[in-house]
Amino acid sequence: MISAYTVPPIYAAFVWWFSTGAVLLLVGRAGRFEILRAFLGGSMLAGSLAGLALSAGDTSVGGAYMAFTCTILLWGAQEIAFLAGWLTGPRPQPCPEGAKGPRRLGLALQAILYHEFALLACGAAIVALTWNGANQVGLWTFAALWVLRQSAKINLFLGVPVTNDELMPDAVRFLKTFFARKPVSAFFPVSVTLATSVLVIMIQRIVEVAATPFDIVGLTLVSTLFALGVVEHWFMLLPLPAITLWGWGMRSGFPPEDTTMKQEPDVKAAATLPNLVVLATVRPEAAPPRAAAACARQRLEDQFRQSFREQHARDGLGTALGLAAEPAATVNGRTT
Repeated sequence: MISAYTVPPIYAAFVWWFSTGAVLLLVGRAGRFEILRAFLGGSMLAGSLAGLALSAGDTSVGGAYMAFTCTILLWGAQEIAFLAGWLTGPRPQPCPEGAKGPRRLGLALQAILYHEFALLACGAAIVALTWNGANQVGLWTFAALWVLRQSAKINLFLGVPVTNDELMPDAVRFLKTFFARKPVSAFFPVSVTLATSVLVIMIQRIVEVAATPFDIVGLTLVSTLFALGVVEHWFMLLPLPAITLWGWGMRSGFPPEDTTMKQEPDVKAAATLPNLVVLATVRPEAAPPRAAAACARQRLEDQFRQSFREQHARDGLGTALGLAAEPAATVNGRTT
């Protein structure tokens, strides 16, 4: 009975951490693994829906874990489609400069509209598969994920001090132009307070209402996931290095734009040296080999030219000396 209270929080926290990093690792390889992403996304979608259908009437502890895991897989499948840039919106472009108010809101909705429809379709599929089923853990899990995600999106749009946009892959990096990095709006305390109140109610139901191991495990899994969502909200307010949790899922320890910023001074420094000439260093072994006969002929020609120059130099020197000595050997035009 103790395991019904201790194992679900550990399992839910691990699935939350590992699934987020795995999705980032998979979609962070731009231009590569395209077929693998599509195959894994389709497999996760089909497997999760089949698992939810099978576990709809299972009220055992295993059924609770199965429904929870299948919902996480379903959520991960649509996250792959979204973060890979396949399912964003009719206008997947950055926010124009100067856009404010209703216009900025409309542009933000156009950037993610297809993704929002996909989330609603996933929720409708879960409702249809678990309708009149005794196991509603999958529906509870999806509802928790959807409510917390919508709250996070609204807070990022209205303004928070920390956006953690370094976790966004290149395909959806344009969305960070819709984030407002500034002090929190009035919506943040309201959303966090409501989420914390719901979390307290769920914990109270675990302690007072849940009677069977299935109820305890199911409510504990969902409440742990909800608590982690509240913690993610605080990541927007506190300067916590969220990238340290999922750095293994990124292509490198720094986002691409940081690397560009580090390289810009070097490019500018090189541009200030217009007279710089780069000479290529050719190693002897890099030259193409010559035939032995050609090398011997070249050596003979070099020796002949050197001998010719030396002989010519001696002949010229003797001539010069003879011409210089003749005036000294005559007196009044006669030879002495």
